[in-house]
Amino acid sequence: MRILLSVALLFASSAVAAQDLGTACHASSSYDLTVRSRGILFDRPQPAPRQVGLDDGSVVVDGRTVALRPDAQDQAALFERQLRALLPRLRAVADAGVDTAARAVREEVARSAPAALQDGEFDQKLSGHVAELHARVARSNSTHDWQGDAFESYANGMVADLGPLVAASLTSDAVDLAMNGDLAGAAALRDRASSLSTGLQARVQARVNRELRPRVQALCPDIRRLAELSEGLTDDHGRPLNLLQIAP
Repeated sequence: MRILLSVALLFASSAVAAQDLGTACHASSSYDLTVRSRGILFDRPQPAPRQVGLDDGSVVVDGRTVALRPDAQDQAALFERQLRALLPRLRAVADAGVDTAARAVREEVARSAPAALQDGEFDQKLSGHVAELHARVARSNSTHDWQGDAFESYANGMVADLGPLVAASLTSDAVDLAMNGDLAGAAALRDRASSLSTGLQARVQARVNRELRPRVQALCPDIRRLAELSEGLTDDHGRPLNLLQIAP
């Protein structure tokens, strides 16, 4: 079911909403970020520089170590420390996003396909996927973890797991209504199915945004501070790295 694919994608996007602070804090970056046991790495396909590594005051740009003044070394080291300190708070917001999305999805299914919840199998499987997403958030140290084939495979697996339960519920209801000649009930079922397939993602996303916004906004001062610290960091030709930017 296409709607369950949307749900799977929504769950994952909720999990990383804390890493995408553009709307709430007017922050942007053209880089992906990976936090390592030693150092952090910003990378992007284009344009140059494609890789920027920071490690305790050193800056390496596309494989070349940048000669820094002592004050610039202190600035780079402070940027790294403050970014690392922000990660637990980002993960907490991401976990809250997963839980909020799960509650909203279950309420939508309860309203549109209530029979899917009767034997508890949907709730059991939904809880399993929520737990797995929490685990993914806990072990994730890179924005790359939420992209590409691995993520698509996870999303498709969630669809394959949950989709048939909702489809079976709607099919069973449709058969019962047809056998009883309940035209009004059939029309109501079509309306419920249509609502589930066309409006679910927007409604759940709106709820996630509404409930998470205060927590995300609380991070904005630290995000702005990181952007200020990143200003002045340059490559070995004096060109700004533009790791993190705040729109006016």
